Amino acid sequence: MSEHRSTARHRRSKTFLAVGLPLALTTAGALVHGTGFVPQRASAATTAAAAPAWATAVADGFASVDALGQNGTYGGRDGRTVTVRTQADLEKYATAAEPYVIVVAGTITMNPVGKEIKVASDKTIVGSGTSGHIVGGGFFLGQGVHNVIIRNLTIRDAYQGVWNDKEHDFDAVQMDGAHHIWIDHNDLRNMADGLIDVRKDSTYVTVSWNRLSQNNKTFGIGWTENVTTDITIHHNWFRETEQRNPSTDNAAHAHLYNNYLEDVAGTSINSSYGNYSRGGTRMVLENSYFQGMRNPVIKDATATIVQRGNVFSGTSGRNESGGTAFDPKAYYSYTLDSAANVPSLLKSGTGPRSTIGTTASAAAEASTKAAAATTLTVAQDGTGQYRTVQAAVNAVPANNSSRVVVSIKPGTYRETVKVPSNKPHVTFQGTGGSRKDTVIVYNNASGTKKPDGSGTYGTSGSATVAVEADDFQARNLTISNDFDEGANQSLSGHQAVALRTAADKVFLDGVIVEGDQDTLLLDTAAKDRLGRVYVTNSYVIGNVDFIFGRATAVIDRSVITLKKRWDGSSAGYVTAPSTAANRKGILIANSTVNGGVSDRTFYLGRPWHAGGDASLDPQTTVRNTSLSAAIRTTPWTDMSGFSWKDDRFAEYKNTGSGSGAASSSRPHLTDAQAADQEVADWLAGWTPSAS
Repeated sequence: MSEHRSTARHRRSKTFLAVGLPLALTTAGALVHGTGFVPQRASAATTAAAAPAWATAVADGFASVDALGQNGTYGGRDGRTVTVRTQADLEKYATAAEPYVIVVAGTITMNPVGKEIKVASDKTIVGSGTSGHIVGGGFFLGQGVHNVIIRNLTIRDAYQGVWNDKEHDFDAVQMDGAHHIWIDHNDLRNMADGLIDVRKDSTYVTVSWNRLSQNNKTFGIGWTENVTTDITIHHNWFRETEQRNPSTDNAAHAHLYNNYLEDVAGTSINSSYGNYSRGGTRMVLENSYFQGMRNPVIKDATATIVQRGNVFSGTSGRNESGGTAFDPKAYYSYTLDSAANVPSLLKSGTGPRSTIGTTASAAAEASTKAAAATTLTVAQDGTGQYRTVQAAVNAVPANNSSRVVVSIKPGTYRETVKVPSNKPHVTFQGTGGSRKDTVIVYNNASGTKKPDGSGTYGTSGSATVAVEADDFQARNLTISNDFDEGANQSLSGHQAVALRTAADKVFLDGVIVEGDQDTLLLDTAAKDRLGRVYVTNSYVIGNVDFIFGRATAVIDRSVITLKKRWDGSSAGYVTAPSTAANRKGILIANSTVNGGVSDRTFYLGRPWHAGGDASLDPQTTVRNTSLSAAIRTTPWTDMSGFSWKDDRFAEYKNTGSGSGAASSSRPHLTDAQAADQEVADWLAGWTPSAS
């Protein structure tokens, strides 16, 4: 995309709010936000037969055992189903005496930070697909609380900046004397204290299919002299967690199986130990996989551990067992997965699911599982089916109806790749230990001449990877354009796209997209077509207009890295939206903007009216994001004769030295406006899910 645009011919008039922000335009198909709960059932009697499977799900493991007057764990299935979007409503129904199935739809940020809602008995708290987030706090289950399910939520970011924090006891889920609790399919990370604390004789607990990451004191069990707790921990992925993975103190019966403990080399978080059996604990540890862990399995002299079928890869230090424990099958039935399959099984299967907490039918869920993905392998050394990524894409059948995974082995693939519109449901999956291990890179620029002499590539044609097919996914890899501007100063047109998307339902998870000018082009198939893109857990790197286009795009929980330009100078623009009227544009949420550039040299964005089209209504919202000092105090600017004030640019609750107070030159959303500019509004009914 050129830095210079045609001059604007005219502008339509617009109505503005007091802070200078245009009235938000409703996106087609956007979710409706109310001030209270949204009842989903008229009554228990009329809906019991129609209730989806997730609303009536029951626990396995020790939480399924009949004891203490409670017959298994089934949560709030006998009560009404309500949907909540605010802390007040969540607290209202979680603390109520009556049973409820409480669906969390959207992000709820706890106030004050660290607040733990006191959950009462007979509750199911479930995230709606992958959209249910609890930020800066969690849940507390006190003495005698029982029959509670916490499921399919992302609970995150109460961390206060002190790694071994003694001052802030901010947990994701804490139990003190509770029983019959099921913690399932959650994403728990970056809390000030524990992700899960099972304390003070809490018992009959099952913890399953969770993703636990980015934490110090991760999962503690005990804090009592009584040998009481019965707990099952299975199919959980512990990743980048230092200690208590878990630490199990005085547990009468601790059954751990099919868990994956991973310490990634070269990161700032190093494991001190893995599974720990302490005090009077009796532990059975089966078919788990330990990758790179220090002291993977340890025990006290008074504790017991019986190990069976575990795999240890790249581990070091203590790996202990001894004593007699118990037979878990005397308490409940279960089926072990092969330990060798645990990493791949848990990488794809842990954390929130799109089919939980939504209206997707059981038949649709079964159909999705039945349509097993086809896998095509790519390896430069000839050990795969194909040597290039494009060759694998070419092998995807036209108009394929089910998922095709292009599994790409580590290496640098210097090629351009195009996924045409008639090949939907394709996933690019890097198979290395890091997203840096698998790299797709090329160096075309807008002004690069085509080999056939038919002209130059132009901005959109310069892309290293071009995605024109709906329902595309990419994860655990890098897509780069390494065009050398310094060496090509005589070339006209330095825009060099790494990734271009022109499709709907594009999901980028755990990727790096790197370039200089015009790195990430988020487009649509046509001006009147919706194109939704969700980027999470990723890095986007560039300098000039490097996140741009007319798509409805979310950059969530990611890092946006600012680069100096080819001559060493600091100057640039993060976004250049080209949004059609009545559509959502670019949303940056829950992320970080930083980089090794000079202070106050980068704008957050400017309006791109492609081709001088005055009917466009560019939009960028940056919210709940940490901004470095590189961001200018007036973060928006004009472009090619179009004023940013005539379009839709705003911030909300950003932090960091690059943030600033609301003013006429720095509009902020009100709380009411922000309620309509959340991730779920952008995705408009689509819940991205790994497949």
